[in-house]
This record gives sequence, structure tokens and C-alpha cells, in this order.
Amino acid sequence: MFDEDGSLDPLLKFLLYAVLALAVGKVLWEWLSEDANRWITVDLWGLVADHPWWTGLITASLLTGLLLLGKLLSFLFGAHNQVGLDDTFITPLDDAPDPDVLTFKMKQFSSMSATGFEQACANLLACDGFRSPRRVGGAGDLGVDVTARDTEDRLLILQCNQYQNPVGSGPVQKFNGTARPHHGADLPIMIALNGFTGPAIDFARHHQLILMGRPELKRWAHGEHLYNVLGTQSTTQ
Repeated sequence: MFDEDGSLDPLLKFLLYAVLALAVGKVLWEWLSEDANRWITVDLWGLVADHPWWTGLITASLLTGLLLLGKLLSFLFGAHNQVGLDDTFITPLDDAPDPDVLTFKMKQFSSMSATGFEQACANLLACDGFRSPRRVGGAGDLGVDVTARDTEDRLLILQCNQYQNPVGSGPVQKFNGTARPHHGADLPIMIALNGFTGPAIDFARHHQLILMGRPELKRWAHGEHLYNVLGTQSTTQ
């Protein structure tokens, strides 16, 4: 019934709207076919002609009520939570905003470009209060997509993978070869939207690399501080 992010399944939402529309349409059709013609042409027109000011006031009130009803339905069916999935949603953050402001749904991550996914991770770092979060991924990045520092001046190096399949040990080994020796990472973190294979997890554990799979990414994306998710102690929290 609900998807991974807790939203109502789109198909069920469509069916609910369809049932509601059919019920309203049936009532309107019965009303129009029986009494509406005489009511509109005789009773209503006479009322409007006799009381034009009251008619205008009532009409304005009805329009306002319909507008409020539309907003209420949008709220109940989660329309207020729908966010565009293109990269225009992602904007660099220079200052750390309120952590409750910026969150992402997992389906948004799946729909972003690689650059958008990296920028989203940088924005989440900014929300968590990390210093100078910056997306640096691109050609020749040697395994680093995002950098930032915490309040203890520790350097975070993030590699952000948006692969459809779990990440294997090969990419993890390459990240291990550059994160600390080349970039000087204090906290090398590898993020995979769809998780890691068993050999990749074993290799990372042996070499003290931090892996963030789908469950951890979801907690971070939904507003939990990165260090709480990873179990890392820092005064940044």
C-alpha cells in the first residue's frame, strides 16, 4: 500500500481519485437529469434576479470554499510532499540550514543524474553542519565526489554510487587506494544507492572503510544526522 518512503502507492492513489470522481459524477448526473433543468431555468434565475447582491456574495463564498477544499485534499493525499525529480531541485548550500528543511525520498535519488546525486549528498552534509561541503566529482576525480570537514577538522571524502546493482569489491578496492593515500581522508565514506556485495563489505571492514548502503542512506536522507547513522562520535552532532 505504501512505498519505501511511506507515501501512498501511486496506483492506489489513482484508484481512490477514480472512485471519488465516479461517485460525484453519478450524483451529479441523477440530479441534472431530474430536477436541475427546471431549478436552473426557473428557480435559480428568479433568485438571482431578485437578489443580485446576495447572489454575488454567496458565489464568492462558494469559490473560496472550493479553493480551501482543494488544498485540504492535496494535503490529505500527500501532494504537499511531491517534489520535482530533476536536478533543478538541487541547489548548492553555502550555509548550514535548518536540518528539518532539506530531506530526500529514495525515489528521488533514483531519478537524479549522477551529478545531482552527488550534489544532494553535499547538501545533506551542509544540513548536518559540516564545514565547506563541496561536490568535486568529475573526470579525473580519483574516487572523490564530495568533500567536507567536521568541527574537529576531520576530512570526509565521499564517493557516491548510483548503480542499479550492488557495488562489488573492485570499486571498493579502488576507493581504498586513493581515499587515504591520495586525498588524505580521515573518514573515507562510500555511498551506494543499492548497497554492496558481501566481498565488498568484507574488504571495507578489513581496511576500515565506511560503507553506506541503502538503509543507512535512507535514514540520512530522511533527516537523521550522518554521524548518528554511521555510529561515529563527533562534536558536530
